Amino acid sequence: MNASPNDSDRYLLLLSGMKRPVTTMVILATALVCLLILVLAGAFISASRTAQLGDAEVANTNIARMIAVQMESTLKTASVALTDLSERLEVEGTGAHELGRLQAHLVETAKANSELHGLFAYGADGTWLATSLNRPVKGNNADREYFTYHRANRSLAVHVGPPIKSRSTGVWIIPVSRRINLPDGSFGGVVLVTLKINFFERIYNEIDIGKTGTVLLALTDGTLVYRRPFEEKLIGTDISKGPVLQALSTHYAGSSTLVSKIDRIERLYSYRHVDGYPFIVAVGRTKTELLSQWQRSSLFLGGAVLVICAMFGLLASKLVRQIGIRDTLAQKLHDRSEGLEQYNIGLQVLANTDKLTSIANRLMFDKILDQELKRAQRGDDCLSLILLDVDLFKKFNDRYGHVAGDTVLHSIGRVMAEQVTRAGDLVARYGGEEFVVILPGTDTKGAIEVAERIREGILALTIPHLDTPWGQVSASFGVTTVYPGQHRGLVSADVVNRADQQLYEAKRTGRNRVCAEGSVKKTGKMMP
Repeated sequence: MNASPNDSDRYLLLLSGMKRPVTTMVILATALVCLLILVLAGAFISASRTAQLGDAEVANTNIARMIAVQMESTLKTASVALTDLSERLEVEGTGAHELGRLQAHLVETAKANSELHGLFAYGADGTWLATSLNRPVKGNNADREYFTYHRANRSLAVHVGPPIKSRSTGVWIIPVSRRINLPDGSFGGVVLVTLKINFFERIYNEIDIGKTGTVLLALTDGTLVYRRPFEEKLIGTDISKGPVLQALSTHYAGSSTLVSKIDRIERLYSYRHVDGYPFIVAVGRTKTELLSQWQRSSLFLGGAVLVICAMFGLLASKLVRQIGIRDTLAQKLHDRSEGLEQYNIGLQVLANTDKLTSIANRLMFDKILDQELKRAQRGDDCLSLILLDVDLFKKFNDRYGHVAGDTVLHSIGRVMAEQVTRAGDLVARYGGEEFVVILPGTDTKGAIEVAERIREGILALTIPHLDTPWGQVSASFGVTTVYPGQHRGLVSADVVNRADQQLYEAKRTGRNRVCAEGSVKKTGKMMP
């Protein structure tokens, strides 16, 4: 029986009614997804802004720390020079011959230290006794702040005065001075080292802090020494009431957003005191420059989100959305897994590497030595170990400083890495000034040859060390060779102890030599 027209109409109405809930669901789901995307994008933009400012704060802090370390190093150089000058005057006196020698010494010291503007010595009445300038200077400096300070204070401590214009050269300088005492303890004059402000200007101008960034160097009492951008009229002004000095009055170091007292610009500042000296440094960058990259990224992301939402509005489909979400999550999970894997690899490398010398550390050495002992036991093979110690290293640190000592250790690590290149060998820092080399399958003769190459490589560095008989950095070596397959109870500590005994013998018999069980290799003749 055929259906009537009325039956067909009812069927079409039924289908239309069934579509409405699905259409509504798609519209609501699309709207909900678009809203969720917008919220997440806003949260991401906000989080990335916070992260950008955090990274900028870390960068500012690192720059401020670098400037403080550089300033501390310069002031230490000045302090050492002052101590040397004052001791020369107090011990040798101020006779014509002695002052002539002192004059030559001041000239050479100034040439060797580019950051020093000049070195000067004044008598008790303020007259010039000696100077690093290559011309005679007349006049009297008894009216200078540093002179009146030392005349009124018996302390022999180094004094840093406010910036002044040099009477001898006309440039802005920072005076760093020290009192001279006569044998009876009375005032005998002043020794002075001056630092050129434009020396710091050349350094700070190379720091990338943007067009509107600023670098600040001031005394702790608020006297401005230098500010980038440089304006000569600001030198010596009082900024003690400014926001940076106020912040540093309660904190040794820190970071915060402050409005400059000088140009009224808001910046993100990182500031700190200079260790051991009355200076503060500050680095500031405007948020406009700090967030410029974030703004571009945010605009790009915002535009992308709007496009995505428009596409969802035009082509919304539950199935397409589900597939898209699944693919996106899978890709994010894959990216995160790869990132974690690379991060773990990096952590493992860091854990096994000595930071100072960039060679293997003690942890890596202990692990490899134990592995090689077991391998040698299984293969009935030999294993050699070289243990070396830098000769008189403590005296080197005492004379030249720990920074120079770190440089020596780094250089020795590089020499060892260059001389030991065979696959399977290991160069490591054992601790302090001691280094080790693991040589699997190497007999005593071969190990001695490797040790000699390293010893000669260290001598080739020609690093001065006046406390050694030969006047340069050297090392003593202990070499041992073991056959683990013939000594089943042998452990890593036994091998190290045997090498250490040979190292002790090398030191006892004169240092700068290789000592192995049954063989001692002495150093050849060296130039002082």
